[in-house]
Amino acid sequence: MRFAISLPQRFADGTFDPARLRDYLTRAESLGFHSAWTQEVVLGSAPTLAPLGLKGGAQTIELGSIPTLAPLELMTFAAACTTRLRLGCAVFVSPLHNPIHLAKSISTLDQLSRGRIEIGVGSGGGGRMFSAFEVDPASLIARFTEGLRLMRACWTEPRITFSGRFWQLDGASMEPKPFQKPYPPLWIGANHPAAVRRALRYGNGFFGAGSSTTMQFAQQVHVLREALAEANQDPATFQIAKRVYIAVDDNVTRAHERVDTGLKQIYGSSGMSAVAVYGPPSACIAGLREVADAGAELIQLHPLFDEAEQMERLAAEVLGAVQNH
Repeated sequence: MRFAISLPQRFADGTFDPARLRDYLTRAESLGFHSAWTQEVVLGSAPTLAPLGLKGGAQTIELGSIPTLAPLELMTFAAACTTRLRLGCAVFVSPLHNPIHLAKSISTLDQLSRGRIEIGVGSGGGGRMFSAFEVDPASLIARFTEGLRLMRACWTEPRITFSGRFWQLDGASMEPKPFQKPYPPLWIGANHPAAVRRALRYGNGFFGAGSSTTMQFAQQVHVLREALAEANQDPATFQIAKRVYIAVDDNVTRAHERVDTGLKQIYGSSGMSAVAVYGPPSACIAGLREVADAGAELIQLHPLFDEAEQMERLAAEVLGAVQNH
């Protein structure tokens, strides 16, 4: 069992503190976390306003428009602050990117970090402002899978000749390749059973969403294991992870309220606390054991508030008991 931690990346204009994030990263590394993960939020679109607690007092911003630093740049900062901690994004909404640019950026960052990068990608699903990215939602999955094939070609082939529906290359080259060979671990984020099976065809691992319950995650793992058996593929060659929203708080009522508020800021609706693990250490231990029993080999812990303090409590009061389960 390995544990990862989320990288704080929500900062209103002018509130980012480089020294504080550097301290958080070096502490995560010293505590023995396997990796630290970002998410990708480029544009927000939800119209409802809600209070968001930030430096300088309460503010109101658009849900879905929470100020969020871009993952690649944040991972680059984190790479410069650490020496062992692995760094990832779960997930890049890759159809919204030019795959050649994304492949080049990831190759560069993998070189700069000396091979500490993990890549999560997902199609993103509906509800996005595709018109801002010149993407036709009707061709989203085709664009997603072709983009992944092109990125892998950029990372592995000395001369790239690619004849696709969306992109065409003739004898091109991209150097340097990623530091990790053939390329960094490639995680696929998905929810629908067909998309979960797609993870096996295109990636090295599956990353369960934070917005899914442990029961839903267990069902996805079941689909994956069936697909592995059908393909006669050794399960040890395919990794399984889940992001878990978490809050360690001895006061269960307060924990529930803070979790509900945090998830509402992210997803725009109340009543999502069932996807989170929260409460005193004993409740968090039990909840994370359920996630591990459902099939997670890597659990990415995503505190919804007081990230540094939560990381300390998780390391001191929770993770050892889960690991020894």
